[in-house]
Amino acid sequence: MKANCYLRVACVLFLGILILTGSSVMAIEKAKYEVIESDGDFELRQYGKQIVAETVLEGEFDEVGSEGFRILVDYIKGNNRKSESISMTAPVSQEALSEKIPMTAPVTQERKGKSWRITFLMPSTYTLKTLPEPLDERVKIKETQSRIMAALKYSGTWSRQRYKEKEALLIKMINERGLIQIGVPVWARYDPPFMPWFLRRNEVLIPVERGSQSS
Repeated sequence: MKANCYLRVACVLFLGILILTGSSVMAIEKAKYEVIESDGDFELRQYGKQIVAETVLEGEFDEVGSEGFRILVDYIKGNNRKSESISMTAPVSQEALSEKIPMTAPVTQERKGKSWRITFLMPSTYTLKTLPEPLDERVKIKETQSRIMAALKYSGTWSRQRYKEKEALLIKMINERGLIQIGVPVWARYDPPFMPWFLRRNEVLIPVERGSQSS
């Protein structure tokens, strides 16, 4: 029993060393953006156009996150017409959608009619024309437009409760800065599931535009 415990601790410490030393084993391409404003864990960012693979699922927060991740991993691991492997990138994003008003409806507490959009950012070496076509009809390739995003960084678990706490805090920060929310919140995860919870990089992102009070 003690031996197994020590082994688990050793594995976690070894993984932590790899992460903290920037080992190429953990090196993946991350979303590119320009920081407009920074204040502690809060950032205002300018994102350019991005190409993503997406899937839209109905269900509970945690369940759809795991299922969407599996579907998209299958795509980048070769479940496409070229049987081509695609490099993993970060973050993996999840956002709430409404079936009636996709992409623009506010998040509601009702389970009926709620969907979640899960996305993988595609490597910058690809274009819409060069990405292999998915074999799974649940996977779609889309290009997002450039936009300004308010971001709040946090570490720790992937629980819905922690995410909702950070989402509420970010909305408060947006209002305090005179920014205007123009889209639904996005939950971004930068690390794989086996990453120790205390080393994970998570974010809440909300599309915004500058109001008359913001500079």
